Amino acid sequence: MLGALTAQAAEGRYPQRPVRLVVPFTPGGSTDIVARLVADAMHTTLGQPVVVDNRSGASGFIGAEAVANAAPDGYTIGLGTISTLVVNPIMLPQSARIDPAKALVPVVALASIPSVFSVHPNMGVQNYAQFLTLARSKPGQFNIGSAGIGSIGHLIAERLNADLKLKLHHIPYKGQGPVISGALSGETQVLSDQYPSSAPHLAAGRLVAFAVAAQERLPALPQVPTFRELGHPALNDLAITWFGIVAPAGTPQAVVSRLNSAANAALQEPAVQERLQAMGAHILGGTAQRLATMMEETARAVRQTVREQGLAADRPH
Repeated sequence: MLGALTAQAAEGRYPQRPVRLVVPFTPGGSTDIVARLVADAMHTTLGQPVVVDNRSGASGFIGAEAVANAAPDGYTIGLGTISTLVVNPIMLPQSARIDPAKALVPVVALASIPSVFSVHPNMGVQNYAQFLTLARSKPGQFNIGSAGIGSIGHLIAERLNADLKLKLHHIPYKGQGPVISGALSGETQVLSDQYPSSAPHLAAGRLVAFAVAAQERLPALPQVPTFRELGHPALNDLAITWFGIVAPAGTPQAVVSRLNSAANAALQEPAVQERLQAMGAHILGGTAQRLATMMEETARAVRQTVREQGLAADRPH
């Protein structure tokens, strides 16, 4: 069967029907937006639709499991993120019935999204230096939220405390939506969030940015430094969210190559580039190995943070 599939792909006959792209989160967020942009544009190269199938729940495990358990024929692929491919398996292994490193194969890296670190205006700070001075002067008095114990936001909060020598109090919520609501209401004073979802609140003055995690300063926030500039490259890299396409283990290499070529072509489409850049995204692309290397490097960074901070997924910090 697999030999026939490989030959079929090599002859250019794959795909012969629509391809399903499983997105492990609900519609409307950054993950879903990136998936739909690329899926629509992949149609041009593949000659078949790429249909997005949102399978949310269990911190992304449900979607990842759906891809891992699918037939390795190229007709079910998945949108993987730093959370579903790396952080969840390390921080929440008891919740997973699959190991993404073994059950999935990388296809292509798509894009990375910067994070913005901001404060509630009532905190009374306008920049990084003022934030650092105030937060250090009142240890334990300011809160930072995350999407839950063991989430990427939890790791970022711990790394922020460690690298900046702070004692922000971590509050776990059930999802990033409540995290943002808590920051806007003043229940928490410090917020780490992807740029696209924070942008309207920053523009309206409901949040004040003091640093970003990005490859370079954001055009919309030219006065706000990156954490790399500020001397914290590990924190900077950990807080950059990235997305990639994966397939079930055992998918023929010729099929993976065809999907990789289609995704790379999609990322070159001017309309796709314009939309991603408007989100503050850094477009990636390249070989399947690039995504594999990103997964390996991120896993090392996450394990280092877990080890250094003595984190465990079953207790709050």
